[in-house]
Amino acid sequence: MKYTQLGRTGLKVSRLVLGTMNFGPQTDEADSHAIMDAALDAGINFFDTANVYGWGENKGRTESIIGNWFAQGGERRDKVVLATKVYGNMAPDGDHVWPNHDKLSALNIRRAVDASLKRLQTDYIDVYQFHHIDRQTPFEEIWQAIDVLVQQGKILYAGSSNFPGYKIAQANETAARRGSFGLVSEQCLYNLAERRAEMEVIPAAQDYGLGVIPWSPLHGGLLGGVIKKETEGGRRASGRSADALANSAVREKVQAYEDLLDKHGLEPGEAALAWLLTRPGVTGPIVGPRTAAQLASALRAVELELSDEVLTSLDEIFPGPGPSPEAFAW
Repeated sequence: MKYTQLGRTGLKVSRLVLGTMNFGPQTDEADSHAIMDAALDAGINFFDTANVYGWGENKGRTESIIGNWFAQGGERRDKVVLATKVYGNMAPDGDHVWPNHDKLSALNIRRAVDASLKRLQTDYIDVYQFHHIDRQTPFEEIWQAIDVLVQQGKILYAGSSNFPGYKIAQANETAARRGSFGLVSEQCLYNLAERRAEMEVIPAAQDYGLGVIPWSPLHGGLLGGVIKKETEGGRRASGRSADALANSAVREKVQAYEDLLDKHGLEPGEAALAWLLTRPGVTGPIVGPRTAAQLASALRAVELELSDEVLTSLDEIFPGPGPSPEAFAW
């Protein structure tokens, strides 16, 4: 495994991030534990989760699965850089949300971090991430709450997720005025097929010293060889992939992408991850395996080096927006 610093911090993390969103809803506890053991054995030390994972009636279930894994000992917790998130309400879907039980008020942050620590069976969280922007709560209040948690030893760093560039700037400028450390990472939707983050989010993250952690690196399976799987195995696309492929222009691009990689003897999913690892500012993409085989495929991407010819061809198929502000100014 290869490692890098998380943004401007001294924290060393793996170039792949283990996403745990499937633990509980898609993968049972025993298999989830086996995947985490395999990830650790392979050198992945950065694990990402969120308090709402488990979803529906089971919000918090994913954190509990991770906590039970930590409780098995073997220095599991000491070896892991643990990231979780706060924002969403924890009431079962459809239930009434009691006031102050969601978003980023100081009250909810305090409540949410204590609940996550209990489920995770740990006394600290390495990277505590804001899952979404909160338009009602000022950053002065948010940083006051975070600084208290840092002083208490409950969290070490703060990160963001799904923030636009101007909110990254606003958050860190407010932190600087307070003498707080500010955001150290940003999780954003970023992959070959969805490159809008290159316009504002990634430049802001780079300027403020945030590590970029792309989620959905295969764009919901669209970049994982979906057409080939349809053709060879009769496995039809579903969800985001199916919706995208219904657009003939998108299908044409995905076919060109798969043809290019087939020509060079590359697996689409592995190539999509390897491409992200070449991008400026990227710490590492989040991979969310449902099975050990999917984890093994992701691991191969770390050692995969894409030729200049392949990288140029990928840019031709999935062009980025170009530098900001030129991309939209003229």
